[in-house]
Amino acid sequence: YPNPFNPSTTISFDLRSSHPDLVDLSIYNIKGQKVKTLIHKNLDSGSYSLSWNGIDDQGKKVASGIYFYRLETSDYEKIKKMLMLK
Repeated sequence: YPNPFNPSTTISFDLRSSHPDLVDLSIYNIKGQKVKTLIHKNLDSGSYSLSWNGIDDQGKKVASGIYFYRLETSDYEKIKKMLMLK
């Protein structure tokens, strides 16, 4: 939320695991190219919120348009669409 967003959005998720699990949350452009890794580490069970401010892994502002975030754990994967408007 919010979606569409300008200049930042927050991605929230709950992790329900009995042991720490590797979580990868990354942002992709419409071409399927990874533009930003928000997190890639082991997390304990709990609720998490991560913000993305429209900056890629090289520190550059991304263009307006459609982006996807992919949340992946050892037994779960979800892809959702986001819209950045400037």
